[in-house]
Amino acid sequence: MVERDNEIKGATFTLSVLHITDANPDKIRSLLESKVAQAPHFFNCAPLVLNVEMLDAVPDFEALKDLVESEEFILVGITGARSEAMKTAAKAAGIAVMSSGKKRPEPVAPVAPKPEPPTVIPTRVHVGPVRSGQQIYAAGTSLVVLGSVSPGAEVIADDSIHIYGTLRGRAIAGARGNTQARIYCQQLAAELLSIAGTFQLSDALPAGLIQRPVHVRLDKEQLRIDSIK
Repeated sequence: MVERDNEIKGATFTLSVLHITDANPDKIRSLLESKVAQAPHFFNCAPLVLNVEMLDAVPDFEALKDLVESEEFILVGITGARSEAMKTAAKAAGIAVMSSGKKRPEPVAPVAPKPEPPTVIPTRVHVGPVRSGQQIYAAGTSLVVLGSVSPGAEVIADDSIHIYGTLRGRAIAGARGNTQARIYCQQLAAELLSIAGTFQLSDALPAGLIQRPVHVRLDKEQLRIDSIK
């Protein structure tokens, strides 16, 4: 039998990011409680990153960590820290300091690579309804649902999602961070819409677009929902 040593490998996960402009614990608790109440199964033990870019002073990270975990989230790190003092305070509280992006390396004697034929992953097609409690995931490609998505059901794709029916459950496109992914449905009544980690719950859906055919995309780190005419 071949023995394998433990190893560290890189991986990409979709994380929810809470942008805070005020470290007031009452305001943060109220926001988290309202989100959990609207989608308890989606947010239960969900990993959460705090974006502290708008904070001028170093907050009490120990208190923030206790607050977040008391609401059944798991605080995995902060991003947007603008000072070494803030980074040091976060690390002292056992919170990871994360970077929101990678810096591009300086170009060194670029050599044009030989073009290779692109690898095409066929679109995943699901025929029929997606029932409550069911999850459909299109890894590395788009998802087409020839039917409706029931409340409590979840459709996920690394690329775009097309629903030829009513979307009543949760639709998560760009699950691995693809900001160009989109969501299309013939009737909008979703519990949750998400593209590349940016999400919107049912209470924030435009009233004029409920039960209408729509197109959802990411625009300047916010979801934009447009009617399909």
